[in-house]
Amino acid sequence: MAAYSSLLSSFHSSSPPFSSPLSRSPSRKLVSFPSESFSSTPPILSFLHQRRRNYLFIPNSNNSSGSYTATKPSCLPKLALSKLLFSSPLDSLLVLCASLALSLSLFLADVDSASAFVVSTPRKLQSDELATVRLFQENTPSVVYITNLAVRQDAFTLDVLEVPQGSGSGFVWDKNGHIVTNYHVIRGASDLKVTLADQTTYDAKVVGFDQDKDVAVLRVDAPKDKLRPVPIGISADLLVGQKVYAIGNPFGLDHTLTTGVISGLRREISSAATGRPIQDVIQTDAAINPGNSGGPLLDSSGNLIGINTAIYSPSGASSGVGFSIPVDTVGGIVDQLVRFGKVTRPILGIKFAPDQSVEQLGVSGVLVLDAPMNGPAGKAGLQPTKRDAYGRLILGDIITSVNGKKVTNGSDLYRILDQSKVGDTVTVEVLRGDHKEKIPVILEPKPDES
Repeated sequence: MAAYSSLLSSFHSSSPPFSSPLSRSPSRKLVSFPSESFSSTPPILSFLHQRRRNYLFIPNSNNSSGSYTATKPSCLPKLALSKLLFSSPLDSLLVLCASLALSLSLFLADVDSASAFVVSTPRKLQSDELATVRLFQENTPSVVYITNLAVRQDAFTLDVLEVPQGSGSGFVWDKNGHIVTNYHVIRGASDLKVTLADQTTYDAKVVGFDQDKDVAVLRVDAPKDKLRPVPIGISADLLVGQKVYAIGNPFGLDHTLTTGVISGLRREISSAATGRPIQDVIQTDAAINPGNSGGPLLDSSGNLIGINTAIYSPSGASSGVGFSIPVDTVGGIVDQLVRFGKVTRPILGIKFAPDQSVEQLGVSGVLVLDAPMNGPAGKAGLQPTKRDAYGRLILGDIITSVNGKKVTNGSDLYRILDQSKVGDTVTVEVLRGDHKEKIPVILEPKPDES
């Protein structure tokens, strides 16, 4: 109490530097409180408690009545304030122990000194945002990054090098290491590398591919605990307007999430490799850029509903019109590739003219350019286009229907064949010269591809 008395007496003296500021300060207020209110509270704790109210309570020099003086800390000189806070050895000991405890806790917790005193308010997210974050976190481990390597020879040293010629995305299909992606992602590759979500890279082998549907299956020898298959959904009951999510590696940026809605259903696109149509394609406005090819398209439950495969864009970047192969189509193809290494699909065994050429002739149908004799159409007697002894062009048969279904272009013919099986006998109606004929053809499997 002697320290407090000497401090207060110095405040009331007329000598500088204390008397003048305090005597003129309008913020200083003298308040008396009953002794019962503060009798059990040490001065240092009273200061810490009342600091929130912007006043510092100082016991009067004659504290027999238990009165205190309330003043703002800004009105006290630093020296006087430090004397007040540490006036008692017990107070100094408490402060020292608190400092040591804080330093020890920071040391044991290994917290960065700059961020140790940063207090961040918890981020509040809406329910739909939380669902999106959870979907990304749960499905990211299923998405992989695929690098396509090609052999190139140096023009000066003639050394043979493997250089990246492209990249894309894929996803884990099962625990056996099967990776599903687009065929055009791996086309022309001499070697393939697959990078998992934990940034471990493995050599990949091609199990099989289907050029007509732009689907390929790879296999990596990775531990099963690192492989998390993506949940398989259903694409038959999709609706226009429902939310979809695309995860991939656009422009080499790994694990990028884009969101959108289903813009259209039952679209048709052509395979980049063979030109064969792919039916029932999903159209979405989720951003799909180069590098997203082969990545999964998910519904709001995190289930696979398609493979991102193509975009419609004059510039090559996303224009809000992306296409995904439906999972119902992909599932059957992947099962055949895993079991047999190839897809058994029936063919007629013909080469036909572009649709524009047939339109210029003023007819509707598919013009047969070639029908090898060892193929189904050649064996059945379909006539190819040829030239006579004078070099004049003699048109071959023009297919106008198959099994009673009208054929106006190549897409119609492919669509009918996709609904048939190897060994089926189909009735092909052709326009030969100025009359029509119906010819039975036994469908055969597509030859093996390397």
